[in-house]
Amino acid sequence: MTDEQSNKRLKTTLGGAGRGNMNDTLQSEIGALKSEVARLRQQLQRQNALLRPLLLSQRLRPLRLQENHNELSVTVSTLTKVNLSYVDTSLIAQVASFVGASRELLNLALTCKAFGWWQSRSGSEWDWSLADEVARQMVCSGQNNINGVRVSLPRYVRGMRTWLSILHESERPLKFNTLLGRHIEYSSGDRTSARNSAGRGYFGEALASGFVMMSGIHYAEFQIIGNPHFGIVRPMPNIILRMLARHETLDFFENEFYDDFLAARTDEWVGTVHTCEYSCEDGELSWTGWDIENEQEQFMVEWEGMEGCMTGDTIGMLLDLDEGKVTVYKNNRRLGVLKDGLSGPYCWYANVTTKSAVSIKRGEPPRI
Repeated sequence: MTDEQSNKRLKTTLGGAGRGNMNDTLQSEIGALKSEVARLRQQLQRQNALLRPLLLSQRLRPLRLQENHNELSVTVSTLTKVNLSYVDTSLIAQVASFVGASRELLNLALTCKAFGWWQSRSGSEWDWSLADEVARQMVCSGQNNINGVRVSLPRYVRGMRTWLSILHESERPLKFNTLLGRHIEYSSGDRTSARNSAGRGYFGEALASGFVMMSGIHYAEFQIIGNPHFGIVRPMPNIILRMLARHETLDFFENEFYDDFLAARTDEWVGTVHTCEYSCEDGELSWTGWDIENEQEQFMVEWEGMEGCMTGDTIGMLLDLDEGKVTVYKNNRRLGVLKDGLSGPYCWYANVTTKSAVSIKRGEPPRI
């Protein structure tokens, strides 16, 4: 309202014009005020339309017109339905990709049916939801790739596996993909933990078969219960692993399985150390090239820095394929180099012994 308009005063004297003139003046003033209020409403609505994104993101209170102590509330709708079918899907997918991780993308799919509902689109190569399309693009872009690691992800299967679930897998790639031996089982839904609840004499291997370290430096931590063993082993194809999984018990140091292990050999296997492990019970080292005739193996040998561990301890292993060695840490304290002379690809694994359990996760090596 302008100063000229705000300074207007109603005439209250009856002199000269009389009561009739006063009523006319009042009606004129009221009409002018109504016109001014209508004009201000339109102005506020235009301003609110421009500020709507800010209002939605920061949840600002509705704009209000104040004059002295009186308050004139202006109600403006800040929620508008938008038909996304008229918007290019590639643009929507690009915008949605900024939500970040798979969990946020799932929340978007659950709260907005335009993103979460499966829709068959004419002229489109894909027939899944917008959220799934964003997840597919993020997976295919390789944004979660790890240098020097070959990660195996599940394939999309309509009605069985979504791109959202594949994206989630790519965000947490280190897990025990394969269990060898009938008496070990997962102790967590994300397959990062395994346990052995069988009686004495039964054991098996929990293998991170989908996380193959080809080059570079990699660190993993093992949280333990009991006396498991863990270390590195050569990657093997699924057909060999499925065959080995049928055995009652299995150990990478049982010579009856050496021929089966060597049947999986590829040109990538360089050197004679095909598996190497640390024993939690006493800290001893064992390694083998699965070659008895040439005596390419050692069992339960001592090494500089050797030290056992117990339930509740965290053992870290640093595999440096540039230097060809693996280093052991206990509760963030460096013990020493467990084995050198390493080359070629390896996977993390844990030998889950009787009444023991182990969990695995990626991390950063302690700063010493």
